[in-house]
Amino acid sequence: MSRLLVLLPFIVVGLWVWSIVDIVLIDNRRVRGIPKFGWIVLVIILPVVGAALWFLLGRERLSAAGRYAATAPVAPDDAPAFLRQLNRDKEQEQRIRDLEKRLAELDDDDPKP
Repeated sequence: MSRLLVLLPFIVVGLWVWSIVDIVLIDNRRVRGIPKFGWIVLVIILPVVGAALWFLLGRERLSAAGRYAATAPVAPDDAPAFLRQLNRDKEQEQRIRDLEKRLAELDDDDPKP
């Protein structure tokens, strides 16, 4: 029991520091409830309870895919605008190939002096 009493302050301070660092470094879009500053004040005033509330209620959890829920950014290869741009590029490249082919045919029809 005495070992636990010796380790308990270190565990509490570690949890306190970990929660404050996590609040500071987390993306603002993943903070729920109150703003980051409010969470920091809460964790400083109530170290154990504030840290527990932060980890249970204050931060939005990541989904299984490693993204957070509704506000997750879309990768460029999944973005509809990017895919449309690729499609336009392919169409433009095909038109250029067709024009080059027609020009080559016109050059072949000219008699050589």
